[in-house]
Amino acid sequence: MLYLSCCFVVWSLTYYQLCLSQVEWPCINTKKQAKKSSYKNSGVIILTSCQVKKQYTFLDYVFGGMQINFTVAIDFTASNGDPSDSASLHFISPTASNDYQKAILAVGGVIQDYDSDKMFPALGFGAKVPPDMAVSHVFPLNFNPGNPFCAGIQGVLATYQSCIQSVELWGPTNFAPVIYHVAQFGLDAAKEGATKSYFVLLIITDGAITDMDETRAAIVYASKLPMSIIIVGVGKADFSAMSTLDGDDGVLRAPNGEPVARDIVQFVPFREVQRQPGAALARHVLAEVPQQLCAYCKTMGIVPGGVRG
Repeated sequence: MLYLSCCFVVWSLTYYQLCLSQVEWPCINTKKQAKKSSYKNSGVIILTSCQVKKQYTFLDYVFGGMQINFTVAIDFTASNGDPSDSASLHFISPTASNDYQKAILAVGGVIQDYDSDKMFPALGFGAKVPPDMAVSHVFPLNFNPGNPFCAGIQGVLATYQSCIQSVELWGPTNFAPVIYHVAQFGLDAAKEGATKSYFVLLIITDGAITDMDETRAAIVYASKLPMSIIIVGVGKADFSAMSTLDGDDGVLRAPNGEPVARDIVQFVPFREVQRQPGAALARHVLAEVPQQLCAYCKTMGIVPGGVRG
Protein backbone atom coordinates (compact mmCIF):
# COMPACT_ATOMS: atom_id res chain seq x y z
CA MET A 1 0.00 0.00 0.00
CA LEU A 2 1.16 3.52 -0.79
CA TYR A 3 0.34 6.21 1.77
CA LEU A 4 0.26 9.79 0.53
CA SER A 5 0.24 13.17 2.24
CA CYS A 6 -0.19 15.68 -0.55
CA CYS A 7 0.28 19.42 -0.87
CA PHE A 8 -1.36 21.05 -3.88
CA VAL A 9 -0.41 24.54 -5.09
CA VAL A 10 -3.22 26.61 -6.63
CA TRP A 11 -3.50 30.08 -8.13
CA SER A 12 -6.29 31.77 -6.19
CA LEU A 13 -6.84 34.62 -3.76
CA THR A 14 -7.49 32.53 -0.67
CA TYR A 15 -5.83 29.79 1.37
CA TYR A 16 -7.65 26.57 2.08
CA GLN A 17 -6.94 23.81 4.56
CA LEU A 18 -8.78 20.61 3.70
CA CYS A 19 -9.32 18.03 6.42
CA LEU A 20 -10.29 14.83 4.67
CA SER A 21 -11.20 11.38 5.92
CA GLN A 22 -8.86 8.71 4.66
CA VAL A 23 -9.51 7.94 0.99
CA GLU A 24 -8.18 4.99 -0.97
CA TRP A 25 -8.35 3.66 -4.50
CA PRO A 26 -6.71 0.85 -6.46
CA CYS A 27 -3.63 1.42 -8.59
CA ILE A 28 -4.43 -0.17 -11.97
CA ASN A 29 -1.90 -1.25 -14.60
CA THR A 30 -4.06 -1.34 -17.74
CA LYS A 31 -1.64 -3.58 -19.64
CA LYS A 32 -1.72 -6.24 -16.92
CA GLN A 33 -5.45 -5.85 -16.60
CA ALA A 34 -5.88 -6.57 -20.32
CA LYS A 35 -3.74 -9.71 -20.15
CA LYS A 36 -5.09 -11.33 -16.96
CA SER A 37 -8.76 -11.74 -16.17
CA SER A 38 -7.88 -12.41 -12.54
CA TYR A 39 -5.96 -9.15 -12.21
CA LYS A 40 -7.38 -6.81 -9.55
CA ASN A 41 -4.78 -4.15 -8.96
CA SER A 42 -1.08 -3.47 -8.45
CA GLY A 43 -1.62 -2.04 -5.02
CA VAL A 44 -3.77 0.44 -3.14
CA ILE A 45 -3.18 4.18 -2.88
CA ILE A 46 -4.29 5.64 0.44
CA LEU A 47 -4.62 9.41 0.79
CA THR A 48 -4.29 10.37 4.45
CA SER A 49 -4.30 14.14 4.17
CA CYS A 50 -4.54 16.92 1.60
CA GLN A 51 -3.47 20.53 1.92
CA VAL A 52 -4.09 23.25 -0.65
CA LYS A 53 -1.83 26.30 -0.43
CA LYS A 54 -1.85 29.65 -2.16
CA GLN A 55 0.94 30.45 -4.66
CA TYR A 56 1.06 34.25 -4.84
CA THR A 57 1.94 35.98 -8.09
CA PHE A 58 4.02 39.05 -8.84
CA LEU A 59 0.86 41.06 -9.43
CA ASP A 60 -0.56 39.92 -6.09
CA TYR A 61 2.43 41.55 -4.40
CA VAL A 62 2.35 44.70 -6.55
CA PHE A 63 -1.39 45.21 -6.03
CA GLY A 64 -0.84 44.42 -2.34
CA GLY A 65 1.46 47.43 -1.97
CA MET A 66 4.92 46.01 -2.71
CA GLN A 67 7.12 48.84 -4.01
CA ILE A 68 9.63 48.14 -6.77
CA ASN A 69 12.60 50.47 -6.23
CA PHE A 70 14.73 50.97 -9.33
CA THR A 71 18.37 52.10 -9.24
CA VAL A 72 20.54 52.54 -12.33
CA ALA A 73 24.35 52.31 -12.23
CA ILE A 74 26.33 53.45 -15.26
CA ASP A 75 29.83 52.42 -16.28
CA PHE A 76 32.08 55.48 -16.72
CA THR A 77 35.35 53.62 -17.29
CA ALA A 78 37.80 54.75 -19.96
CA SER A 79 37.16 51.69 -22.14
CA ASN A 80 33.95 53.41 -23.27
CA GLY A 81 36.04 55.89 -25.26
CA ASP A 82 36.41 59.66 -25.02
CA PRO A 83 32.88 61.13 -24.83
CA SER A 84 33.93 63.88 -27.24
CA ASP A 85 34.64 61.24 -29.90
CA SER A 86 31.62 60.19 -31.95
CA ALA A 87 32.84 56.56 -31.70
CA SER A 88 32.51 56.64 -27.89
CA LEU A 89 29.68 54.73 -26.26
CA HIS A 90 29.13 57.86 -24.15
CA PHE A 91 29.02 60.28 -27.09
CA ILE A 92 26.00 62.56 -26.76
CA SER A 93 24.49 63.28 -30.16
CA PRO A 94 21.75 65.85 -30.76
CA THR A 95 20.18 63.53 -33.34
CA ALA A 96 20.49 59.99 -31.95
CA SER A 97 20.65 58.21 -28.58
CA ASN A 98 23.73 56.25 -27.56
CA ASP A 99 23.48 52.70 -26.24
CA TYR A 100 23.46 53.83 -22.61
CA GLN A 101 20.54 56.16 -23.26
CA LYS A 102 18.66 53.46 -25.17
CA ALA A 103 19.14 50.89 -22.39
CA ILE A 104 18.06 53.32 -19.65
CA LEU A 105 14.92 54.24 -21.57
CA ALA A 106 13.99 50.68 -22.57
CA VAL A 107 14.43 48.99 -19.20
CA GLY A 108 13.65 51.91 -16.93
CA GLY A 109 10.58 52.81 -18.94
CA VAL A 110 8.98 49.53 -17.89
CA ILE A 111 10.17 49.43 -14.28
CA GLN A 112 9.01 52.96 -13.55
CA ASP A 113 5.40 51.84 -13.94
CA TYR A 114 5.78 49.76 -10.75
CA ASP A 115 7.28 52.61 -8.70
CA SER A 116 4.69 54.90 -7.13
CA ASP A 117 6.82 58.05 -6.71
CA LYS A 118 9.00 57.45 -9.81
CA MET A 119 12.05 58.90 -8.06
CA PHE A 120 15.13 56.87 -9.00
CA PRO A 121 18.67 56.93 -7.57
CA ALA A 122 21.12 57.19 -10.48
CA LEU A 123 24.71 56.13 -9.82
CA GLY A 124 27.97 55.99 -11.71
CA PHE A 125 31.20 54.06 -11.21
CA GLY A 126 34.74 54.01 -12.55
CA ALA A 127 35.28 57.76 -13.09
CA LYS A 128 37.14 60.69 -11.60
CA VAL A 129 34.49 62.98 -10.19
CA PRO A 130 34.43 66.61 -9.07
CA PRO A 131 35.33 68.54 -7.07
CA ASP A 132 38.65 66.81 -6.33
CA MET A 133 38.55 64.50 -9.38
CA ALA A 134 39.28 61.39 -7.31
CA VAL A 135 38.34 57.97 -8.69
CA SER A 136 34.98 56.75 -7.39
CA HIS A 137 33.24 53.41 -7.81
CA VAL A 138 29.92 54.65 -6.42
CA PHE A 139 28.83 58.23 -7.00
CA PRO A 140 25.47 59.91 -7.64
CA LEU A 141 25.12 61.24 -11.17
CA ASN A 142 23.91 64.56 -9.78
CA PHE A 143 26.88 64.66 -7.33
CA ASN A 144 24.48 65.03 -4.39
CA PRO A 145 24.98 62.06 -2.02
CA GLY A 146 22.17 63.30 0.21
CA ASN A 147 19.65 63.27 -2.63
CA PRO A 148 20.75 61.09 -5.58
CA PHE A 149 17.20 60.79 -6.94
CA CYS A 150 16.06 61.69 -10.44
CA ALA A 151 12.45 62.42 -11.38
CA GLY A 152 11.39 59.63 -13.71
CA ILE A 153 13.42 58.01 -16.45
CA GLN A 154 13.60 61.28 -18.36
CA GLY A 155 15.20 62.75 -15.25
CA VAL A 156 17.77 59.94 -15.22
CA LEU A 157 18.57 60.59 -18.88
CA ALA A 158 18.95 64.33 -18.34
CA THR A 159 21.18 63.83 -15.29
CA TYR A 160 23.31 61.29 -17.16
CA GLN A 161 23.78 63.70 -20.05
CA SER A 162 24.86 66.45 -17.65
CA CYS A 163 27.16 64.13 -15.69
CA ILE A 164 29.12 62.96 -18.71
CA GLN A 165 30.26 66.54 -19.26
CA SER A 166 31.74 66.77 -15.73
CA VAL A 167 33.53 63.48 -15.06
CA GLU A 168 36.74 62.00 -16.42
CA LEU A 169 36.38 58.40 -17.55
CA TRP A 170 38.83 56.17 -15.72
CA GLY A 171 38.60 52.67 -14.21
CA PRO A 172 38.75 49.84 -13.32
CA THR A 173 35.35 48.17 -13.89
CA ASN A 174 34.28 47.21 -10.37
CA PHE A 175 30.71 46.01 -9.76
CA ALA A 176 30.89 45.02 -6.08
CA PRO A 177 30.69 48.57 -4.64
CA VAL A 178 27.41 49.45 -6.36
CA ILE A 179 25.92 46.03 -5.52
CA TYR A 180 26.73 46.45 -1.83
CA HIS A 181 25.44 50.04 -1.97
CA VAL A 182 21.98 48.96 -3.15
CA ALA A 183 22.07 45.82 -0.99
CA GLN A 184 22.19 48.10 2.05
CA PHE A 185 18.75 49.43 1.06
CA GLY A 186 17.53 45.84 0.83
CA LEU A 187 19.02 45.02 4.24
CA ASP A 188 17.27 48.00 5.82
CA ALA A 189 13.96 46.91 4.26
CA ALA A 190 14.42 43.29 5.35
CA LYS A 191 14.94 44.41 8.95
CA GLU A 192 11.40 45.80 8.90
CA GLY A 193 10.08 42.24 8.90
CA ALA A 194 7.19 42.05 6.42
CA THR A 195 9.18 43.62 3.57
CA LYS A 196 7.19 46.12 1.52
CA SER A 197 10.01 47.10 -0.83
CA TYR A 198 11.97 45.21 -3.48
CA PHE A 199 15.07 46.65 -5.13
CA VAL A 200 16.14 46.27 -8.76
CA LEU A 201 19.65 47.38 -9.71
CA LEU A 202 20.27 47.99 -13.40
CA ILE A 203 24.00 47.97 -14.25
CA ILE A 204 24.89 49.16 -17.74
CA THR A 205 28.47 48.35 -18.70
CA ASP A 206 30.75 48.10 -21.71
CA GLY A 207 33.36 45.61 -20.55
CA ALA A 208 34.67 42.76 -18.50
CA ILE A 209 34.50 42.95 -14.70
CA THR A 210 37.84 43.50 -12.96
CA ASP A 211 36.65 42.54 -9.46
CA MET A 212 34.99 39.23 -10.31
CA ASP A 213 35.66 37.54 -6.96
CA GLU A 214 34.34 40.52 -5.01
CA THR A 215 31.32 40.73 -7.32
CA ARG A 216 30.51 37.04 -6.81
CA ALA A 217 30.65 37.54 -3.05
CA ALA A 218 28.44 40.64 -3.32
CA ILE A 219 25.83 38.77 -5.36
CA VAL A 220 25.74 35.87 -2.89
CA TYR A 221 25.23 38.41 -0.11
CA ALA A 222 22.48 40.24 -2.03
CA SER A 223 20.68 36.98 -2.89
CA LYS A 224 19.46 36.81 0.71
CA LEU A 225 17.87 40.25 0.43
CA PRO A 226 14.86 41.69 -1.47
CA MET A 227 16.92 42.52 -4.54
CA SER A 228 17.48 41.66 -8.21
CA ILE A 229 20.31 42.70 -10.53
CA ILE A 230 19.96 43.34 -14.25
CA ILE A 231 23.20 43.70 -16.23
CA VAL A 232 23.04 45.14 -19.74
CA GLY A 233 26.23 44.91 -21.80
CA VAL A 234 26.73 47.62 -24.42
CA GLY A 235 29.37 47.79 -27.12
CA LYS A 236 31.40 44.98 -28.69
CA ALA A 237 33.34 43.66 -25.68
CA ASP A 238 33.60 39.99 -24.73
CA PHE A 239 30.87 39.39 -22.16
CA SER A 240 31.40 35.63 -21.81
CA ALA A 241 32.25 35.95 -18.12
CA MET A 242 28.79 37.39 -17.47
CA SER A 243 27.27 33.93 -17.91
CA THR A 244 28.94 33.00 -14.61
CA LEU A 245 27.06 35.74 -12.76
CA ASP A 246 23.82 34.89 -14.56
CA GLY A 247 24.00 31.29 -13.37
CA ASP A 248 24.14 29.89 -16.92
CA ASP A 249 27.17 27.81 -15.98
CA GLY A 250 25.57 26.44 -12.82
CA VAL A 251 24.90 27.79 -9.34
CA LEU A 252 26.91 30.94 -8.65
CA ARG A 253 29.17 30.68 -5.63
CA ALA A 254 31.24 33.15 -3.66
CA PRO A 255 35.02 32.55 -3.57
CA ASN A 256 34.55 30.80 -0.20
CA GLY A 257 32.18 28.29 -1.82
CA GLU A 258 28.91 29.71 -0.45
CA PRO A 259 26.14 29.39 -3.09
CA VAL A 260 23.54 32.04 -3.88
CA ALA A 261 20.34 31.73 -1.87
CA ARG A 262 18.41 32.23 -5.13
CA ASP A 263 19.11 33.40 -8.67
CA ILE A 264 18.97 37.22 -8.77
CA VAL A 265 21.03 38.14 -11.86
CA GLN A 266 19.92 38.53 -15.45
CA PHE A 267 22.37 39.52 -18.22
CA VAL A 268 21.69 40.54 -21.79
CA PRO A 269 24.12 41.85 -24.42
CA PHE A 270 22.48 44.94 -25.88
CA ARG A 271 23.78 44.23 -29.39
CA GLU A 272 21.50 41.19 -29.64
CA VAL A 273 18.34 43.25 -29.24
CA GLN A 274 19.33 46.79 -30.23
CA ARG A 275 17.71 46.52 -33.66
CA GLN A 276 14.44 45.40 -32.12
CA PRO A 277 11.85 47.73 -30.58
CA GLY A 278 12.83 49.01 -27.14
CA ALA A 279 10.13 46.88 -25.55
CA ALA A 280 11.97 43.73 -26.71
CA LEU A 281 14.94 44.54 -24.47
CA ALA A 282 12.65 45.33 -21.56
CA ARG A 283 10.78 42.04 -21.91
CA HIS A 284 14.03 40.11 -22.14
CA VAL A 285 15.81 41.54 -19.11
CA LEU A 286 12.72 41.87 -16.91
CA ALA A 287 11.46 38.35 -17.55
CA GLU A 288 13.06 36.92 -14.39
CA VAL A 289 12.35 39.76 -11.93
CA PRO A 290 8.77 38.70 -11.09
CA GLN A 291 9.77 35.13 -10.24
CA GLN A 292 12.80 36.38 -8.30
CA LEU A 293 10.57 38.64 -6.20
CA CYS A 294 8.09 35.82 -5.59
CA ALA A 295 10.90 33.42 -4.67
CA TYR A 296 12.21 35.85 -2.07
CA CYS A 297 8.78 36.45 -0.56
CA LYS A 298 8.02 32.72 -0.45
CA THR A 299 11.31 31.99 1.29
CA MET A 300 10.67 34.72 3.86
CA GLY A 301 7.00 33.81 4.34
CA ILE A 302 5.82 37.23 3.10
CA VAL A 303 2.23 37.46 1.81
CA PRO A 304 0.82 40.38 -0.17
CA GLY A 305 -0.56 43.28 1.85
CA GLY A 306 -4.26 42.97 2.57
CA VAL A 307 -4.25 39.19 1.98
CA ARG A 308 -4.68 36.72 4.79
CA GLY A 309 -2.25 33.81 4.70
